[in-house]
Amino acid sequence: MKKIKNIAIIAHVDHGKTTLVDAVLKQSGIFRENQNIAKCVMDSNDLERERGITIFSKNASLTYKDYKINFVDTPGHADFGGEVQRILKMVDSVLLLVDAFEGPMPQTKYVLKKSLELGIDPIVIINKIDRSNARPAEVLDMVFDLFCDLQANDAQLDFPVLYASGKDGYARYELEDKNDDLIPLFETIIHKVKDAEGDETHPFQMLISAIEYDNYLGKIGTGKITNGTVSQGEEIVLLKRDGERLLYRITKIFHYDGLKKKEIKKAFAGDIVSLAGMERVDVGETAACKENPKPLPIIEIDAPTLSMTFRVNDSPFAGKEGKYVTSRNIWDRLQKELQTNVSIKVEGTENGDEFIVKGRGELQLSILIENMRREGFEFQVSTPKVIYRQLDGKRTEPIELVVIDVADEFVGTVIEMLGFRKGEMLDMVPGTDGYTRLEYKVPARGLIGFGNEFMTTTRGTGIVNHSFYEYEYYKGDLDKKSRGALIAMQNGTSTGYSLCNFQARGILFIGPTVEVYAGMIVGEHSRENDLVLNIVKGKKLSNVRAASSDDAINLVPPRQFSLEQAIEYINDDELLEVTPKNIRMRKKILNETTRKRELNRLNKLNQE
Repeated sequence: MKKIKNIAIIAHVDHGKTTLVDAVLKQSGIFRENQNIAKCVMDSNDLERERGITIFSKNASLTYKDYKINFVDTPGHADFGGEVQRILKMVDSVLLLVDAFEGPMPQTKYVLKKSLELGIDPIVIINKIDRSNARPAEVLDMVFDLFCDLQANDAQLDFPVLYASGKDGYARYELEDKNDDLIPLFETIIHKVKDAEGDETHPFQMLISAIEYDNYLGKIGTGKITNGTVSQGEEIVLLKRDGERLLYRITKIFHYDGLKKKEIKKAFAGDIVSLAGMERVDVGETAACKENPKPLPIIEIDAPTLSMTFRVNDSPFAGKEGKYVTSRNIWDRLQKELQTNVSIKVEGTENGDEFIVKGRGELQLSILIENMRREGFEFQVSTPKVIYRQLDGKRTEPIELVVIDVADEFVGTVIEMLGFRKGEMLDMVPGTDGYTRLEYKVPARGLIGFGNEFMTTTRGTGIVNHSFYEYEYYKGDLDKKSRGALIAMQNGTSTGYSLCNFQARGILFIGPTVEVYAGMIVGEHSRENDLVLNIVKGKKLSNVRAASSDDAINLVPPRQFSLEQAIEYINDDELLEVTPKNIRMRKKILNETTRKRELNRLNKLNQE
């Protein structure tokens, strides 16, 4: 059996993990010379390609000299930290990528902390050294300081360093080197990463770290074989989290050959493989030998910090655009998500048409919503709410570590915005390029809706990155800046004539000839109160001509929302209607009279 090296690539989003993996795979010779290779070949999901980010962890392997190297590409966004946590159990080392200009970012700190806690020795790669503003020496000092802050042991502090450009496909031991290939990276992995551990003579044990579904084979569990061997047709015992033991026969075994799965008859300790035949397998469970089954330590995943309510669509347009619309459809789809997504939790409610979905952040939940709408689901979601915990009888809340790069002219405004949201400044570093970096601790609830306001304030030039920091005692109530909504008065089709008359009242979200219903939000009011508009009214026709009768209608282009922006935008008394064709914002209570009555009742309760 060839020697095996299992290694994961971890980094902050956009620091070049997937691009570097592209170069590694190309130079390893797994592709034909004339093969057409897509950019970011590991990002195989449609959403990943559209957004340019990695969402799901993926495996690949290559052979270098007499070693088999199993690579795992991981997400760089903090919301998908559960994907990183579950695969760290499969690997023996990590490649920590850091941008040669940006340096360590919130997710860099998060993923490095998790790997150091597991005793993993990392290899540091200062990537993108070809950038004109690269500062690799400074960034290396920042990385070393981060290791010290995270209390790395002596062996971990003695990390090897490489300087790379994933785009140009080279890695170097020193900045002055002139090689244009990745041989130094391959050699460093061979000499610095310990061989995969495990004893083939011991009873079979394998921790399931990932799940996928095949229409013909059913559930397939992927993980690293900790001990022993397993053969096709062999009977094994699946040790469930609740102590239940299930007997299964392994129908297929796959290992990775480049990007593809290759069927094998037998697998050995240390290798990352996929097993088919275990019908009820889930992430974190142990597959073990039938004669002497022993469980491995369960994968510990950080608890969710945000929750959203998913509910059946009950708007006047319900059932017109979606294929799956019932509560049973939605519940079954959410249960299916639980089988592969370890950091999401789903709970039922007393109302059979509503379900509470808990996750790590708005992006993670919005990806789930986007996938569901593309699959033909139609439903409604509420605004995100943070999940509080009790500690020593006191309420605690999730705190986010926020790093902001913003032009110097907007620094004062951004500091004011974060102070308003109970933010606590940790650091402020002026840059040489007219930008300043701000580092803050901010309550997670203070960041809901912050992205929209921040991008407007900085005119789209600022960059925000944040990841979960810790739970701290409740910081007090936030003074919300309320902004009213422009609401459609009745069902019908919007007209340019009406929209032109009302666009002075605020910002419109729709244009003419759009189907609307009473209670649907069609814009943002310039004042704090909601305003109900008749936007389906047309211009009366007359045989009497006036001087102004043929004036052209000049409409300002409506404001467009992405799914994430819409989720951030809605208030507690509003919902987001999600269908395969449209995303609509609406009031929970569609009837204007009933809505006013409920508002008066709540105001009385608050006064009492």
